[in-house]
Amino acid sequence: MAIGTIIVISVLALLVIGVVAWGISTYNKFIAMRNNAEEAFSTMDVYLKKRYDLIPNFVETVKGYAKHEKETLEKVMEARYSAMNSSTVEQKIDNENVLQGALKSLFAVAENYPQLQANENFRDLQNSLKSLEEEIANSRKYYNGTVNLYNTKRETFPSNIIAKWFKFTKKPLYEVDDAEERKNVKVSF
Repeated sequence: MAIGTIIVISVLALLVIGVVAWGISTYNKFIAMRNNAEEAFSTMDVYLKKRYDLIPNFVETVKGYAKHEKETLEKVMEARYSAMNSSTVEQKIDNENVLQGALKSLFAVAENYPQLQANENFRDLQNSLKSLEEEIANSRKYYNGTVNLYNTKRETFPSNIIAKWFKFTKKPLYEVDDAEERKNVKVSF
């Protein structure tokens, strides 16, 4: 064999080894990023579960003062049930947006009852819910950050080749669906 042939074979072997090493590395990065996104969703789900557990107590407290607000209370409980029983991430996101809107309606109803506002149990529940909402918002930010990194890697060349070969699918972001919530807040004095 001539020296030129040995060099060509060596270069091709190094090239193949490099491509295989890159493929393995990229695949492993996808696995790590997918696991990070799933862990982020799991963390958020823990806070959502705490909120689900707190909502019935909150509704019962409001019910004692706002008996004629039955429709609002039922909507909150239905939204809670739907969110708790979501079977996919996409359903969970959609149902959580509905629940968040229902909770806002419940808070608005509660503002119309001064005796309710003065109730210590109600205030404690309200503060707990507000604290949980902050934790949920922070965990949504973290989830969206990890999903964004994953989706970006999945869609950029050349890693998109590995993503297609191994069927790494796009993950949904947690977004606000309600157009009303996206509008600017009008402040007037």
